[in-house]
Order: sequence, then structure tokens, then C-alpha cells
Amino acid sequence: MQSIADFCATIDKVEYIGSDNIGYGAGHNIAIRKATKLGMKYHLVINSDVYFGEEVLPRLVEYMDKNEDVAQVQPNVVYPDGTLQYGCRLLPTPLNLISRRFLFHDWNERINRNFLLYDFDRKTPMNLPYHQGSFMLFRTECFKKVGLFDERFFMYPEDIDITRRMHKHYRTMFWPEVTVVHAHRAASYKSLRMLAIHSYNMIKYFNKWGWIFDRERKEWNKSILENVKNNK
Repeated sequence: MQSIADFCATIDKVEYIGSDNIGYGAGHNIAIRKATKLGMKYHLVINSDVYFGEEVLPRLVEYMDKNEDVAQVQPNVVYPDGTLQYGCRLLPTPLNLISRRFLFHDWNERINRNFLLYDFDRKTPMNLPYHQGSFMLFRTECFKKVGLFDERFFMYPEDIDITRRMHKHYRTMFWPEVTVVHAHRAASYKSLRMLAIHSYNMIKYFNKWGWIFDRERKEWNKSILENVKNNK
């Protein structure tokens, strides 16, 4: 069976950078440092279970070229069967995470209505402080101001953390004019080990940003919900 390194060696202009499993954000930081050193304008963070048409990246780059105040962009994301994946979200509260794991379905759905922005039509671009990490296109120079992924998070909340740090200084846009497919496995819903990793890292996230008192979260989430309501 051909290794990933050998496969990449057969493709022009592709460099494989191997490392130990040091964590999602830490692994991406290796590539981001390399991209920054080479003067690359954009950097794409993408999961291995995402696929899309050849027109997607050129259109996203064109969008970024025309909007220089945008540091980060995420397209529309769907499951392989075409159903919507709710990647556009509010910044999470501890209740959001608890409800998704442990509350009854009806209670969970009431809480999710706001958190997952069910009323957002996904046809309108929106400046959001949380991008789901399966596909995030960054303007590389913005890392110089904001910093790289926080390597204290082994996996899971690093996408929330980096997006809200970018959002504080730049626009971080959901742009629905192109769509990608994410065959999301939701490992932490199927494995107790992955659930433990998820929970441990979310504790680190709330320790960093605040459990109950998080002024940015309160202000930004309120603004987003008002925007969704006004555009219904």
C-alpha cells in the first residue's frame, strides 16, 4: 500500500511534511510557518474527509482578493447526501456543549435553534466568529497579528479559538456562493475516548475565554442573532 508521502511525491508542487501526532492545531502550525516563510498569500486548513469541485478554490481566492479586510472565509458545507451541515454557529456556552451530549432531544433542539442558527438561511454572507474547522481559508499575513493555532488544544476547540481571535481584528466570513462536502464522522459521539478528549479540551477553552462571563461572546452572539432575525 502506497504511503501518503510516496503519493505526494508523485504530484508536482506538493510537499509532504511528516510529523508525530502533536495535535490538530500544532500540526497545522508547522505548515503555516512554512507558508509564511515562503510568502504564500493564503493557507487552507482542510480535513481529509472534505471534497469539492475544481471551481471552489479559485472562487474563494477571488473573493478574498476583492475583500482585503477578510482574514478567513468558509463556504457552505453539506453532508454527502446534500443535507446542510450546520457549520455556522454562535460562540458556544457551557450549556450548548452539555445539551448536545446529555439533554433530551426536545430540550436540545430548543437550545440548538439559536446555537446552530437554524433560522439563518445560509444564502447570505455573514461575518461570524466561529468557523467549523473542516474547511477554513486564511489570509496568511493575518497570522502575524493574531498568532497561530493555540497548541494547548490537542483537538476540537482550536477552530473556535482561532476564528474568534481573527474576528477581533478582521472579518471572518461565511460565503455561501460555493459549497464543499464534508463526510463528517462525529468521532466524539461514537467513542468514549474521543468524548473524553473533546471534553478535556473544551474545559481548557472555557478556562481561557470564560465559563459564565465572556463579554465578547455575549456581545457577538447577540449581534448575530439580531442580524439573523432582521434578515428572515
